[in-house]
Amino acid sequence: MDLTQFQTFRVAACDLNGRMRGKRLPVAHADKLSTGSVRMPLSSLNLDIFGADIENSPLVFDTGDVDGVLLPTDRGPVPLPWLEVPQGLVPMVMHHEDGTPFAGDPRHALVSVLNRYAAKGWHVEAATELEFTLVDGKGNTLKNIRDPRNGRRMKSPGILSLGQMDAFDGFLSALYEAGLEMGLPVETAVSEAGIGQFELTLHHQNALRAADDTWLFKTLIKGLARQHGYVATFMAKPFDDDTGNGMHMHFSVMDKAGNNVFNDGTAEGTDILRAAVAGCLAAMPPSTLIFAPHANSYARLVPGAHAPTGAGWGYENRTTAVRIPGGPPAARRIEHRVAGGDINPYLSFAAILGAAITGIEDGLTPPPPISGNAYEVEMPQLAADWATAIDWFAEDQMIARIFHPDLIRNLVMTKRQELAYMSPIPKEDHWKTYLETV
Repeated sequence: MDLTQFQTFRVAACDLNGRMRGKRLPVAHADKLSTGSVRMPLSSLNLDIFGADIENSPLVFDTGDVDGVLLPTDRGPVPLPWLEVPQGLVPMVMHHEDGTPFAGDPRHALVSVLNRYAAKGWHVEAATELEFTLVDGKGNTLKNIRDPRNGRRMKSPGILSLGQMDAFDGFLSALYEAGLEMGLPVETAVSEAGIGQFELTLHHQNALRAADDTWLFKTLIKGLARQHGYVATFMAKPFDDDTGNGMHMHFSVMDKAGNNVFNDGTAEGTDILRAAVAGCLAAMPPSTLIFAPHANSYARLVPGAHAPTGAGWGYENRTTAVRIPGGPPAARRIEHRVAGGDINPYLSFAAILGAAITGIEDGLTPPPPISGNAYEVEMPQLAADWATAIDWFAEDQMIARIFHPDLIRNLVMTKRQELAYMSPIPKEDHWKTYLETV
């Protein structure tokens, strides 16, 4: 995309909470981006959910809040179709002054994991399913959205309802059109089980590109919803008595010849697939903080609420945390079903794919696959609360093999600060913090 068509454009990198941090620049700066002329403090990618510095962070006072250098990713510039005044956005990634990657950048964390696959001559193909809820966020109480057809508040879900999609056709059609403009491979849209809830899927593709697109797509959905007079939220649990929002991730691994290493011509898949599953299961409890990063996340992760809380797997079993979908053996893949819609896509991808490659490297073997209702099976559980999730993430040896120690430190400090800030806030008011931020 030619940025010279705009008066100004934006640059942004992803912080630990998945939020865009960056600047607005005049178009004259467009040809200088690759020279390292755009700088921001390294600490800008380590802010809390409120946008504040982390107390006692070594990135702030210990270094004098030193700058890092932002460089463009290979994703390239994209338009921002929800803005009244046309602008472009250039996704960026943070480096140190000497050009080395800043370990606290979530995108670098994913690249580091993908390099472990590349060392075997493999690459990962991935896709995401994103759930979000349209809500009325005006006033002091979060409310269900009004039905555009009659102006009354919606009171019931419309699972796979074409009528409900018709009611929001203007918004959904705009999403497809804007996705095309931004180069986002938007596929299926369905009306989901929550009131005002929808799920949209992105086509499978190179895993880094899939993470980039998931990050951009979340921003697009929220921006276009505002343009149409709605609020779209990826909060894990907008309403206590309704379905929460998840983000399922599918992936397969291809060798140099383009063969799927999970495929053995049968429905069961290869030993490599099972080792990857075993890795995902082993890392799942200590990765809870990645899949449930906020106070509101734990309202979704409760038994019997259609969000997996136990580290189990199965073939064609949607009650398990890790599912092996059916279909042609050549398309054999793993579906990871734990993450909430409120996650940072780069960290979630890194946690899942890092666990899988660790399982493969170590030759792990999973327990027997689960048939029937996995919610009734005894198995290792995810962390039941935010504080426990933080502690497990900080201390686990498998997490230490997936993430750089600086990123682990930064994320743990961030979440402990957020925990302290959120704890005095009544649970019913948590939405005021998370509605627009996740």
